[in-house]
Amino acid sequence: MTVAAASPGMVIAIDGPSGAGKSTLTRLLAQRLGYLHIDTGAMYRTLALAVSRSGISVDDEAAVAALCQGVVIEFLRDDDGYRVISDGEDVSLAIRTPEISMLTSRISAQGAVREILLKLQRELGKGGGVILEGRDIGTVVFPHARVKFFLSASARERGERRYLELREKGAQATLEETLAAVARRDEQDAARELAPLKKASDAVEIDSTGVSIESVLSRMEQVVRERIAEPLGG
Repeated sequence: MTVAAASPGMVIAIDGPSGAGKSTLTRLLAQRLGYLHIDTGAMYRTLALAVSRSGISVDDEAAVAALCQGVVIEFLRDDDGYRVISDGEDVSLAIRTPEISMLTSRISAQGAVREILLKLQRELGKGGGVILEGRDIGTVVFPHARVKFFLSASARERGERRYLELREKGAQATLEETLAAVARRDEQDAARELAPLKKASDAVEIDSTGVSIESVLSRMEQVVRERIAEPLGG
C-alpha cells in the first residue's frame, strides 16, 4: 500500500461500530487539521473483497493470509476525500456492500490478517499527523494515541445511514437487509476473541444519535485543539 507522507503532529484514534459516522467525521476532521486520513476499515474491506472474488474459503486462514500478503492497496485523495484502489481498480463502492461488510467482520477476526495490517497501520502512523479510524485503533493499533474518540449511535440510525449511503452510490440494497447486516456486524465485532470492538478507557465517547455531523465535528475539533495546547504529559 502506498500513501502520502504524514505531516508532523499527533496520532488521533477514532473507533466505533459500523455506521457510526467514523469515515465522514474522520475525513472532515483531517481536512480541518491538515492531517492524513487512514481508513483502516477500508483496508480490511478491500482484503475481504479480494477473498470473495478469489473463491478461497474464508475458513482457510492460511490461504486467506497468503492472498492478503499480495494485495496492493492505495488511497488516492479526491474532492470527496479519497478513493480506494486495489491492484489498479477503484473498489470504493464494491467494498461497501452488506455482503462485503459481513465478510470483513470474519476476515478481520483472523490473527494472520490482523497482523499483516497492524504492521502497516503502525508504519503509516508512526510519524504522527494522522487520524486512523477503525474498531481497535485506540485499544490495539495505537493504545498510546494522544487523542481517542469512540463514536456511537443507535443501531437503527446507523442502519439507516448506511442504507442511504449505499443508495446514493447506486448499490442495490433494501433498508431491511442493511439494518439486519448492521445488527449482525455488531454481534460479530463485539463477540470475536481477537481485538473485539470496545471503547478504550481513555477515549472520549460521542453518541451521534439525532445529532448533526457539524455538531459532532465541532466537539471533536474542540477536544483535539485543547489537547494540542496541552504540554506533553499534561
